[in-house]
Amino acid sequence: MADALISPAVGGVLWGATAVTVAYSARKVRNELDESKIPLMGVAGAFVFAAQMLNFAIPGTGSSGHLGGALILAILLGPEAAFLVIASVLAVQALFFADGGLLALGCNIFNLGFFPAFIAYPLIYRKIVGRGPELRAGRVVAGSLLAGIVGLQLGAFAVVLETTASGISALPFSTFVLLMQPVHLAIGVVEGLVTAGVVLFVYKAQPELLARAAARRPLRGLRLKPVLVGLGVAALVAGAGLSWFASTKSDGLEWSIAKVTGTEKELRASDSAHAAAADVQARTAILPGYGFKHAVPAEGQATGGQASGGTARVDAGTSLSGVFGALIVVGLIAGIGFVLYRRSAGRRAKAGASA
Repeated sequence: MADALISPAVGGVLWGATAVTVAYSARKVRNELDESKIPLMGVAGAFVFAAQMLNFAIPGTGSSGHLGGALILAILLGPEAAFLVIASVLAVQALFFADGGLLALGCNIFNLGFFPAFIAYPLIYRKIVGRGPELRAGRVVAGSLLAGIVGLQLGAFAVVLETTASGISALPFSTFVLLMQPVHLAIGVVEGLVTAGVVLFVYKAQPELLARAAARRPLRGLRLKPVLVGLGVAALVAGAGLSWFASTKSDGLEWSIAKVTGTEKELRASDSAHAAAADVQARTAILPGYGFKHAVPAEGQATGGQASGGTARVDAGTSLSGVFGALIVVGLIAGIGFVLYRRSAGRRAKAGASA
């Protein structure tokens, strides 16, 4: 979501809700974290960052979509760690690549993180797939599809509610929701299929990982190298090369707004809170739009060298953004994980000494 959709009041409320969820998640992760999980959190976050750069066209709509990724993270890491990772990914996107607004960052983290991790994963995916050590491919596909669709539908509906509550873009609720939900249904199907593919890859590479993640057991002692290498290579390939093929069509949210307003013109807000957020973002964005600052795209062409019509447009700015962003995500998440692990280890040491 761009800042222009959100009022300062709604943005502040969702920043607060996100902060509370981050604090809760950090406390849970701190109590459960072992050092073996930290590299997986970082590499999985880098994979999601790179995957989100790959917008895919939605046939028959003139729009595009991209992976959310929180469901994959929840399956591999558990819901609380997944929320911390997706929050880190979206913060990096907003600060360094001007992707999503800063005022709306709380909304974006909550919409893309909370519903898949805390609702779709435990209430749908786990119920269908089960918690046993052996997975059935059919159940994985069914669970991933249904959970992916529900998570995206809830997130899309939350966008409509937040935009309507803000009241600054004058988008009629009924028309907006009737456009948002179907297009995000299609995106949810792709989300589910990609999630199933990743889960089946991980199950083949290290089946015990999924069983321990579901049971909230430490990963210590597991051979995670095949999973880390697989996800890491996929992140580099996606961010550095496949991103050239990403669709330049408006994403589902932008397309829905354009259909409601009847124009492709970008919505803008001019109050002091929006101006301050835009100023901060302009200062922090090193590669805005996943491209070099001096690169001015031609009309109808996205920044960052993304391609249309299935033809690659090789662009160093896009490749650099994919690799640089993935590395920042790995570093940020590893730092968060290290701090939480040290605090957990310190608490355990004090408890042992007092006993």
